[in-house]
Amino acid sequence: MTQKKINNQIAITTIFLIVVICIFEFTNLDIFIQSFFYDFNTKTWLIDKNEPILKLFFYDGFKKIFILFSILVLISLIFFRKTNLIKEYKKGLLIVLLSTIFVPTIVVSLKNNTNTPCPCNLTIFGGDYPNIKLFDSYPKDFIQESKIKCWPAGHASMGFSLMALFFLFKTASNQKKALIISIILGCVTGAYKMLLGDHFLSHTLVTMILAWLIILIIVKIIKGKDFEKSTKI
Repeated sequence: MTQKKINNQIAITTIFLIVVICIFEFTNLDIFIQSFFYDFNTKTWLIDKNEPILKLFFYDGFKKIFILFSILVLISLIFFRKTNLIKEYKKGLLIVLLSTIFVPTIVVSLKNNTNTPCPCNLTIFGGDYPNIKLFDSYPKDFIQESKIKCWPAGHASMGFSLMALFFLFKTASNQKKALIISIILGCVTGAYKMLLGDHFLSHTLVTMILAWLIILIIVKIIKGKDFEKSTKI
């Protein structure tokens, strides 16, 4: 990508993020979709969050593999930085590493401050919280013992951070494959959390768009000098 394309992508992604947030903020689309995953008779979600096999594959196991992958990228950049392969892919690997660090970190920071409830917290789904959206205030008579952390989707941020692999590969074919696989990983982990009542669809979508925006900003910073050289030429 050129500097102009990166800037256009950042602008478009930012606008898209705002539009998506507004759509879910001013509609009940989240509640409508989430209702398909909840049995109002038995008051249970489609997936039990304590089910060990699914939890291993889509939560604990995925998290450990993601952390291991990030560590391996870090090790390769530190201890194998003089090898020809690492030299060739150095900037791409750095983009991937920074993305796997900053995307989850920023998303979790937002979760810690937005104080937005999960589906399982809402009274409509058997919880104790009113239906509060991102920009809503809690009713004055509602007593909240501690800040709740649900928006946006933290777990899916790990999968979506791997969209940075797009900037690692050289050929368009491999770039597309990397992008598709990482989006699938993010969507699958996000869907898992939806099916057990931990997140709305909007939480996952916002995380995906936000992750791409963060990755683009990282690319702009890391490849800034390259863009300047190409412009001079």
